[in-house]
Amino acid sequence: MAVREILRKHVNWIARSPRRYFFLIFFLAFAIRAFFMIKLPERFILPHDRWEMEAVATALAQRGEFADPYLLPTGPTAHLPPILPLMLAGIWHLFGMGLAAGYAAWTFRIACYSALYALLPWFSGRLGVGRQAGVLAGLCGALIAEWPGHGEALTAIAMGLLAVAFSARWNSGDGSPGKSLLLGLAAGLSFHLQPALFPVVLGYMIFEMWWSRDSRKWAHLTVIAAGILLACIPWGVRNYARFDTVFFIRSNFGLELRMGYHEGAAAAMEVMDAQGEHRHPRTHEAEARLVQELGEVPYMRAARSEAIAWMRANPTDSLGLIVSRLAHFWLGPLHSPGVALAVTALTLLAVLGAWCTLPGLTVPQRAALLIPLMTYPLVYYVVTYMWRYRTSLNWILLMLAGAACWHWIERKQAEQ
Repeated sequence: MAVREILRKHVNWIARSPRRYFFLIFFLAFAIRAFFMIKLPERFILPHDRWEMEAVATALAQRGEFADPYLLPTGPTAHLPPILPLMLAGIWHLFGMGLAAGYAAWTFRIACYSALYALLPWFSGRLGVGRQAGVLAGLCGALIAEWPGHGEALTAIAMGLLAVAFSARWNSGDGSPGKSLLLGLAAGLSFHLQPALFPVVLGYMIFEMWWSRDSRKWAHLTVIAAGILLACIPWGVRNYARFDTVFFIRSNFGLELRMGYHEGAAAAMEVMDAQGEHRHPRTHEAEARLVQELGEVPYMRAARSEAIAWMRANPTDSLGLIVSRLAHFWLGPLHSPGVALAVTALTLLAVLGAWCTLPGLTVPQRAALLIPLMTYPLVYYVVTYMWRYRTSLNWILLMLAGAACWHWIERKQAEQ
């Protein structure tokens, strides 16, 4: 029996049972990541405060304060969205800030990635791409043991659930007030995991405004917006009380902008890492003292003004950086040809999968898949590229690439 036929038979067998595909892919992904986890030196496992996420989690676990993400104590912060630091702090507090706490936090993070890949057949089936494509995508994702980052797996799961919820809403035409409010609350909560989900949800709402023929669509969208606002109020009130100003979830956009637009700036963070130390208060003591003196929000405003002034003075260089970051996002880190080749191959295979799959989907299903691809990367074209930024979007690309592979398998089978 040909390898292709064996693969086809087993993928169909896995895809028939939700319980089967979820647990098989989850445990495969978890086992691979757990193997690498136990091989890591303890210094990578132990709770620490070397980076912003961990520094805030440490302050939360030890003092109950969402504060001090930088090299020096700088007080309350909104540098990060709140959900993942709160989760990390809860784990560390529960297990006591020792090695057990470190392994518990790592286990949670790799379980999030494992759950993401285990959900791909369900996402794929609900969005019209087909469970078999999702099984191939999940198995492929399970084999890639990425370094746990800043909640990218949870963000991807949230994006997938939002895509399924909006697609089901459009296909069924059910925009009842209760369901609209719950969807808005869920969307608003997801912004506290990753604010870059906001343009995705906004794109979905704009599509619904165009697609829906319901005379009450404005009322339904207003209820969604009300749910989003309700979900965002508590964190917004906290930030206003601490900083006496209003901003959307995070305070650090000005800093990220300055990191990407200055004399000698490169498209990718790794390239600038190799060039020398950044003007970042996490690693630069003078910048941390400035945050202490000015306060976090005034410091970020000053950084934003500095970046915008440089962009205005250097429009051609600024545009070149944006174009280069767009290329990095879709083609991978161009300074690392081997990785870029693999990322480019996934992108091209996903394009082929979209070409084969999208014509057979409903318009809402197409929108559910394409809107995140168009909107989620927008902010990442502007700020300095890091490899982990695309991780939250890879689930769609893996599904479409899986669809291309499954289309080829089925076509070859039909030709026999």
